[in-house]
Amino acid sequence: MTKLSVNINKIATLRNSRGGDMPNVVQFAKDVQKFGAEGVTIHPRPDERHIRYQDAYDLKSEVYTEYNIEGNPIEKFTNMVLEIKPTQVTLVPDAVDAITSNAGWDTIKHKGFLVEMIQEFKQNGIRTSIFVDPDLKQIEGAKETGTDRIELYTEAFAHQYSLGNHEAIKPYAACAELANELGLGVNAGHDLSLDNIQFFKQHIPGLLEVSIGHALISESLYLGIENVVQMYLRKLK
Repeated sequence: MTKLSVNINKIATLRNSRGGDMPNVVQFAKDVQKFGAEGVTIHPRPDERHIRYQDAYDLKSEVYTEYNIEGNPIEKFTNMVLEIKPTQVTLVPDAVDAITSNAGWDTIKHKGFLVEMIQEFKQNGIRTSIFVDPDLKQIEGAKETGTDRIELYTEAFAHQYSLGNHEAIKPYAACAELANELGLGVNAGHDLSLDNIQFFKQHIPGLLEVSIGHALISESLYLGIENVVQMYLRKLK
């Protein structure tokens, strides 16, 4: 079964909007694990507009499933990850001013940098994943970096699927097949939702983990967080 990692950035955004500690990020992480989530994902950014760096440290002792920290490996981020030693670090090439992640790595152009970063994380016992677009050459490039896994950037699939274009799954399936052949684990994330997750799962061979935040939290406003976590788990079987 594909693991569900809940991205809790939106909970931090809501908290920050009032300047207090409601909702409490750590308590929410504990709750989603209790409700069945098999991992917790955070993506701190330099301006700390949602998850704060202190949150990452506070969560360390409370995430007893899989702890996945995403981000661009600038010095501050890298030092934090090496201190916390989460289960997995997912490297994302987002710009400082990006609203959300909007592109995968060029694993060929940035091979040297990625090799260096991945070696450092792996030497510290941290599983590594690279955020990539569904491009076969980028999957091959990812293999050359020494990463353990890739995370397929699924925004394009989600958008096309919402328009009724089910053919949009094909490049993702091809990339997953190649990754499996190369010995790379396959994760996925970005705009996956209750509407498209089952279709995506059914067509992606060897899908190990999905990281879902925005849609899951939005759906929970209507359906309740415990119910929504269980709905995702059923669709991921």
